[in-house]
Amino acid sequence: MAFFRWGHPWSPLGDLEREVDRFLRGMNLSIHGIRPGRQFPAINIYELEHEFLLTAEIPGTDPEELELTVDAGLLSLKGDRNDVKEVPDDKFRRQERFRGNWQRTVSLPDRILEEELHAEFNNGVLLIHLPKAQQPEPRKIRIVDQQQSPSDTDESAQQTPEPPKPKPRNIEVHKEEG
Repeated sequence: MAFFRWGHPWSPLGDLEREVDRFLRGMNLSIHGIRPGRQFPAINIYELEHEFLLTAEIPGTDPEELELTVDAGLLSLKGDRNDVKEVPDDKFRRQERFRGNWQRTVSLPDRILEEELHAEFNNGVLLIHLPKAQQPEPRKIRIVDQQQSPSDTDESAQQTPEPPKPKPRNIEVHKEEG
């Protein structure tokens, strides 16, 4: 969705519109009536020696209200962040942290051991450990000569059955007392 449009058919203005739109998307500002603020936590992903590490700062979130799932190479984070209940809405003079339900989905790197994913939650920071899988060995691909006899082709056309697809699974979040 574009945030900035002049609606002029002259093509140089279209380029300017795209550049201003790209600039506004890169900013995390909430301009009332023009652009909503980000409604999900920012994340960082690091590549360490034996794992990728995803961190998300989500203070004010109860780890019991977090849901992490893995399915088809996608990691989904879902949660709910509530404000301090003692402060009514009309008392806010500035509110930059989002609140309410949020969801975020990120693509996992190809070399992840999904069975060994685990997560920790400590002082409002969620850490998701994504252990690296070993790099697969390069393999040769056999070329079938189509001019061979049919009996030779039938034997070579046998295919290996596909392994069953893994079912989506939830990741348990462990809360560390700190």
